[in-house]
Amino acid sequence: MPCEVAARFLILYGSQRGQAQSIAEEICQQAAEHGFTADINCLSNHEIRPVVFVISTTGDGDPPDTAQKFVRKIKNKSLPHNHFSHLHYALLALGDTNYANFCNGGKTIDSRLQQLGAKHFYATGHADDGTGLEVVVDPWIEGLWDALKKTFSSMATSDQQDTDLSDCTQDDFHKNASGQEKYKSDLEVDLHLLKLSETDSQKGKAITSDSIDVETLSTVLVASLKQSVPLLSESALNVPALPIMWDKYHFINCFYYTVPSDKDGYHEVSISKAVQLTQDDAVKTAISLELDISEQNLAYQPGDAFDILCPNRASEVEELLLRLDLQTQKNCAVQVNLLKNSSKKAAKIPLHIPQNGSLQFILTWCLEIRSAPKKAFVRALADFTQNSSEKRRLLELCSKEGSADYNSFVRDANVCLLDLLRAFPSCLPPLSLLFEHLPKLQPRAYSAASSSLQHPGKVHFVFNVVEFPARPEHPARTGLCTGWLADHVSSILRPLGTVLASERLGTSAPPKVHVRPRPSGTFHLPADPSVPVVMVGPGTGVAPFIGFLQQREKEREANQEATFGETWLFFGCRHKDKDFLFREELERFAHNGTLSHLIVCFSRDEPDAAGTVNRPTYVQHNLSLHAKNVASILLKDKGSLYVCGDAKNMAKDVNDTLLEIIGNELQIDKLDAMKTVAGLREEKRYLQDIWS
Repeated sequence: MPCEVAARFLILYGSQRGQAQSIAEEICQQAAEHGFTADINCLSNHEIRPVVFVISTTGDGDPPDTAQKFVRKIKNKSLPHNHFSHLHYALLALGDTNYANFCNGGKTIDSRLQQLGAKHFYATGHADDGTGLEVVVDPWIEGLWDALKKTFSSMATSDQQDTDLSDCTQDDFHKNASGQEKYKSDLEVDLHLLKLSETDSQKGKAITSDSIDVETLSTVLVASLKQSVPLLSESALNVPALPIMWDKYHFINCFYYTVPSDKDGYHEVSISKAVQLTQDDAVKTAISLELDISEQNLAYQPGDAFDILCPNRASEVEELLLRLDLQTQKNCAVQVNLLKNSSKKAAKIPLHIPQNGSLQFILTWCLEIRSAPKKAFVRALADFTQNSSEKRRLLELCSKEGSADYNSFVRDANVCLLDLLRAFPSCLPPLSLLFEHLPKLQPRAYSAASSSLQHPGKVHFVFNVVEFPARPEHPARTGLCTGWLADHVSSILRPLGTVLASERLGTSAPPKVHVRPRPSGTFHLPADPSVPVVMVGPGTGVAPFIGFLQQREKEREANQEATFGETWLFFGCRHKDKDFLFREELERFAHNGTLSHLIVCFSRDEPDAAGTVNRPTYVQHNLSLHAKNVASILLKDKGSLYVCGDAKNMAKDVNDTLLEIIGNELQIDKLDAMKTVAGLREEKRYLQDIWS
């Protein structure tokens, strides 16, 4: 087989939010450096061929929307067991260990391909967005080239296309990803990374510690976003290749502004009520919104969510326009075109960047300017930075050697583009760079905290106003959507416990918001009302369960002869008198029998006068106290467990507690308990609606 033909491979990606697509494009761009020709396509748009897969995970461990058609195709039970016996592939799965079913989108495809006879030529990588995708992605890509080289070499010297070409193991890769042992490579030269200690690939200028400004050479005891410690500042750097530019833009010299349209299923609705659910001295401010959806006739079930479109902060958009020296063009329409001489594979203008939309509209409604810049973006920004010490620091942050600093001062610090531009004043990127690297401004999803049976034509949401305190990397700020919503409803917001007479509502138009129903496939009450349910929802995690209980209350009123199963709610907050959300409504549910057991805890209240010992602090502690009941509901009565709230801490702690409960009740070890809990998930009797 001629080498030129054998060295051509295909990259298919399945991406929900653009990360898998970005990584697939990075692999495609690097292919030529290693003597390969790569084609790239979205998974939903291409037939099956020898491929490198890059697959993200969304929802409750599902493959992304763009991969659903492909997954349905390969899951066809009529396919023979050797259907893909010709296929040699590598797969990089993206996920987040803060959520259940880590990397399940990629694992689903990987497992099914194996069942149908496909063969690995390189170990599957599982990248964790909870700790930083690059920890696994970078070494996985680095090892990919050697694996491809061996694969094509074997194909060129053998007529047996179905030979198992894999000579690497999962253990080899995990050692590489964790830094304990580099992937075994026969290549003497690292082509994946440019060694900028030798030459700058664009200008031929040496970049070493000698090119740093004098003030930076002074001893730095503590690293920061702007400065590194001498060990890094004096090191040779391996940085990513400069991303290929693919677009250009020009302004149409006219005033043109756009507002969000109703495309993609969004509806503009009025906010008819806004109530603060917490006291002013509570640690967090929780707000309940009532939206009038009667004119749109939007149907939903308790457990469903709604996407809310929110804009970027007007002040941040203005600052960005000023920083890029584009203030005078903000009302001009923008036309974006592809560069004719770009070598970027499959380059296309992102659909979320509208043609002829005003610059202000694009920066306000289309691009996620608050997102933490990826390393490729940081690398590109360095090329538009004039000051040598600032450029050096940006190169450090995107380099392999500076990964710890990138995680500490960019990723974990929630640094955005504006923060970098403030920290590095000589950086002046062109607008086209923002179009290329800033992701789409995503809607934010909020669980319905109501039942349409009790509130016809209305839907309720509840949220905490997220606050990011000031730190050296950025000023204090609120969450993008929660902060905007709080400001948006400030004119109609009323304190907890107040009743506003209708004649005092005023005649001004109510604030409006763009929403889209987001039905849940599984997070609903059991179809059989006699099935008992356990609900765990501390803080705003109680929101969907308010909808559950409102629904159950109305069903009990309408079917008084029917049998209804027990309902347990485990709720927790910091202070009983400051942030006990929906307290009156929950106590009413408990009083009238809609809620069989209301189990609460308050993590920061002082012990009562009796000085209760081992007072439960968090919801998982109360679960342990009621272990027998919980185990009986799940194991004997075939009941369901619902968990809603924080993924990083609460959901993990609840899961660990559940494992202990199951293990103790069945007298089995942890591994068997994990299998039992996995069975509950498969039966859709252990369901989570969690976020990080």
